[in-house]
Amino acid sequence: MTRLGSYMTMTVLGLLLMLLGACGGSAPTRFYILNPLAGPGEGVQTAAVQPHVTVGVGPVEFPAYLDQRQIVTRVSENELRIAGFEEWAGTLKDNFTRVLVENLYVLLRGDAVEVFPSRVPSDIDYQVEVEVIRLDGSLGGDATLSARWTLFKKQDREMLLTKKSSFHEPTGSPGYEALVAAQSRTVEALSREIAEAIRIISH
Repeated sequence: MTRLGSYMTMTVLGLLLMLLGACGGSAPTRFYILNPLAGPGEGVQTAAVQPHVTVGVGPVEFPAYLDQRQIVTRVSENELRIAGFEEWAGTLKDNFTRVLVENLYVLLRGDAVEVFPSRVPSDIDYQVEVEVIRLDGSLGGDATLSARWTLFKKQDREMLLTKKSSFHEPTGSPGYEALVAAQSRTVEALSREIAEAIRIISH
């Protein structure tokens, strides 16, 4: 092999080693979830309803731009950014629904709250349908939840209340963990509003 050929071979090998090193040093993917509010006994104010009230939550609809694993942040009113290594653990829609159900269970003091429709048919008194319009935010800025929700009397599908609600929570610091925590607080605010409506209507 000539000196030129040997030099080119060493150069190619060096480049390959650099590429392999860069791949091995790439940032790990981080996974996030929304969290429900604290349980009774931890400073959570609950709203008592009539005994044996059963609430079904669903269907829950989400906009298409949030139907992905990566976390979406808002750069401006007209620009969104999809994270590279920050993802939801599961789908955001399922995570949101689970947290909303858990929050209502706490706020309604243990009355039956379940995802609707469920695999096992059950009798429910009230049904809450939710259409999420926006659930995003900016790093170091605010998290925003905008949703249209409707409360039905399940027995005859009578519409009892329909409302569009918007909530904003400051993240307090930059980073995805702070953003997701703020988004959890917006879901808590929505849960409290729905629980209060059920409390008033059920009395």
